[in-house]
Amino acid sequence: MNYDDIPAIRRSDLWHINKSPLHFRYWMDSEHEKTDALRFGAAAHKYILEPFDFWNEYLLAPDVNRRTKDGREIWANFCEVMERSGKDYITAEEYKVIADMADEIGNNDLAARLLTGKHEQVFVWVDTDTGEKCKVKADVVTEYDGRPFLVDYKTTASCEDGHFERDAKKYGYQFQAGMYSEAYFQSNFEECGFAFVAQEKAAPYAVRVYMCSPEWIKRGYDKFRELIGIYHECSEADNWPGYDRDGFPVELLEG
Repeated sequence: MNYDDIPAIRRSDLWHINKSPLHFRYWMDSEHEKTDALRFGAAAHKYILEPFDFWNEYLLAPDVNRRTKDGREIWANFCEVMERSGKDYITAEEYKVIADMADEIGNNDLAARLLTGKHEQVFVWVDTDTGEKCKVKADVVTEYDGRPFLVDYKTTASCEDGHFERDAKKYGYQFQAGMYSEAYFQSNFEECGFAFVAQEKAAPYAVRVYMCSPEWIKRGYDKFRELIGIYHECSEADNWPGYDRDGFPVELLEG
């Protein structure tokens, strides 16, 4: 079964409930367009992790001006080919960038080592506290320092001190580490380590590895427990309140 079709709550969706159950419900009920940025990110992710399988999922787009009649016709024909093949596309310029990013990964021994393992591993389990079915797809399952490790590849604007840490807070990377580690434990009854391999999206495509401490992962697990609990309560009541879900107003103070 395709991962998207597995009837379970995933990390990327559950994170929206951190803002409010109302925002989560709106997200789940809405259509989501794939932007060029998301398309490029997915292609980079595929090429970095599974280069041998890349052209089974992507086609090289024709270099045409879609504002001209001939260009529009060529592009329309290409879209028909894409639809029949079930593949997405990548431009020649984007492909060059992704190949350069992969080369830079190869220049970082630790990053290359951590990204070597079993890729796109799916874990599905039933949360024992709530009875909710959960799912995650781990980028890499590998071994490092004598124990199992989950590794997630992220692209970022910058790997300089403090920047990725801000991304981690904004996008719920700590929560991700906690939820993924719980998924591995529930499937294997064994603790695992967790690391992020982060790479800048602009040349020279610098790479940095972030090893997650057990304490950092534990705080992410605590956030998972909080969010899956809210999700369960809202699902049971079929009630998805906004910011004021506790029913108390916000008191504005001087200063």
